[in-house]
Amino acid sequence: MSSSSFNPRGAVDLSQLAEQAKQRASGGAPRPGGAAGGSYVVEVSEQTFEADVIRPSVQHPVVVEFYSPRVSTGQQLSDTLAAAAAEAGGKYLVARLNVDAAPQIASQLGLQAVPTVVGVVGGQLVPLFQGVLPADQVKAALDQLVKAAVANGIVGRAEPVGGGPVDEDAEAEPDPRFAEADAALERGDFAAAEAEFDKLLAANPADAEAKAGKAQAGLLARSANVTPEVVLAAAAAPDAELQVQLDAADVELVAGQADEAFARLIEQIKRRAGDERDQVRLRLLDLFETLGNADPRVQKARRNLMAALF
Repeated sequence: MSSSSFNPRGAVDLSQLAEQAKQRASGGAPRPGGAAGGSYVVEVSEQTFEADVIRPSVQHPVVVEFYSPRVSTGQQLSDTLAAAAAEAGGKYLVARLNVDAAPQIASQLGLQAVPTVVGVVGGQLVPLFQGVLPADQVKAALDQLVKAAVANGIVGRAEPVGGGPVDEDAEAEPDPRFAEADAALERGDFAAAEAEFDKLLAANPADAEAKAGKAQAGLLARSANVTPEVVLAAAAAPDAELQVQLDAADVELVAGQADEAFARLIEQIKRRAGDERDQVRLRLLDLFETLGNADPRVQKARRNLMAALF
């Protein structure tokens, strides 16, 4: 897909969105799932904690099990967590950290007992429980973590680890699911593109690619009939209405000013309450989808959003 179809005014740069559509059309975009035979439990260390826990948490929740081989009863909890993760099928990843080999992290977190289990969502720690709990209580805590992640727009799936090798030389087949939606984007019919993505989401509400595509089409549709200079000037007024601030954030994102767009909406979340606050939160999560959770600007804004909400 050419970037020109995303640039009706000739003044915006949405090449990233165009590239994502190209990947969908060519089959090059990541797909859910993973190698057969893998599990959803990984052993981590102080050296790999950032890469294996913090970074993935912007895409899906990570459950960290702080354990010690010296605590024999901890194996029961480890088995329970592994079974729950397998049953969840990628809703979260369990990361096991031996505190005896990671004294610095244990000290920084002020761990007072092992085993201790915490969640990590968007780079933020979410305390869960200490000690060995019955399986039903463990699952209830994990379910609450998943719900908290979904409320903050983190709905990706963890890839299984420890599976067989992947044939990277195999030619990817074009994904026919997105043919109609990408054709609509190509001709600038954003409403039709949204409708096509909606069909995909009706069949599979967890389809991350379809969610991203719908968010992109929605952004393009909303920004197609506004004048950026007028919107930004109106948003600068102290008493600017909420819709004006939402439009201004759209304009900034389309112009490549993602940090400014996200900061604007997070500030509105701090200032507003009730339905208006929730409306801003949902729009912000929608804008996150247009760039993807791997984008460092999204990761930073997610942390700021968590701080503003809690």
